Amino acid sequence: MNVAETLNALRAKALADPALRKALLATREHPNALTEFCRISTEAGFPIYDMDIIEYGEYAYASMRRSTNGGGENSPLLDGEDDAYEMFLFELEQQA
Repeated sequence: MNVAETLNALRAKALADPALRKALLATREHPNALTEFCRISTEAGFPIYDMDIIEYGEYAYASMRRSTNGGGENSPLLDGEDDAYEMFLFELEQQA
């Protein structure tokens, strides 16, 4: 399972399990938020590591930039669009 599939499966499980959803959202308050998120995800049966999420976010954002404006480097950074962890939590909040 790739990172996108893992995050999608985790999101589906979190939406069906309020305790898991709450635990994932609470990771924002943890001093090592991403590491805590990965620990909870792994315990829930969706093994994922910090660098997997960071790399996925950067790759997805780079792909989006290449597909618009001719892929120019003058494209403005869209705040948070390269942060897969925050995007996941935002979507989780919005879907509940």
